[in-house]
Amino acid sequence: MTELEPAMLARLATLDTPTVCNALEIVAPQRRGYGFTVEPLVCIRPELGSMVGYARTATITAREPAEGTAADRSGREAYYRYVEEGPRPSIMVIEDLDDPARGYGSWWGEVNSNIHAGLGCVGVVTSGSIRDVADIAVGFQMLADRVGPSHAFVRPVATGIPVTVAGMDVHPGDLVHGDRHGAVVIPHDVAADLVEAASLVSRRERVVIEASQRSDFDLERLMAAWGDADEIH
Repeated sequence: MTELEPAMLARLATLDTPTVCNALEIVAPQRRGYGFTVEPLVCIRPELGSMVGYARTATITAREPAEGTAADRSGREAYYRYVEEGPRPSIMVIEDLDDPARGYGSWWGEVNSNIHAGLGCVGVVTSGSIRDVADIAVGFQMLADRVGPSHAFVRPVATGIPVTVAGMDVHPGDLVHGDRHGAVVIPHDVAADLVEAASLVSRRERVVIEASQRSDFDLERLMAAWGDADEIH
């Protein structure tokens, strides 16, 4: 895996996630039908905009107590050690194993958001729940299945494995982009081409949008605008 320059990550963060998906249709057309979330997620901080980072993956459970205090502590220590490793910025992508009662207990709140932010993480995408909404770490973005009140018996189960969250398959180290709309995995080999592709998409869309806003807009002018847009390269 080749890490992107910080400046390129910053440029990707200026795009919203639907625009990234549109740009992927140009630079990686085979990705049009997969690689993004397809189930709704709650975004408690839409004003933060987009997050971009390298995936750290894990699974969690919360319904039943751990087998013992020592095992629980050991599992948590291994989890945080894993979070600290690897490229930054990171995004935690966490699958809740308690389906169909996913979100039974929240791994995410005031304490864990601050711990993760301190370890170089910019946000989370999870099929679990979040809580302490008013006290989440500054600048930390969160996409979750739901908001809930308790952490119950929540604990990490495994780290550094393939996970599926909201229909999106993620592997450790994947480049993930997310905002209020959901999240998408960006293939590393096309990441550097996405900003230019997004600009192309925007220029093509602008032709159609401007035509539709004219007082004399009709189907004939729509067809003409589509033709003009296709000529933009």
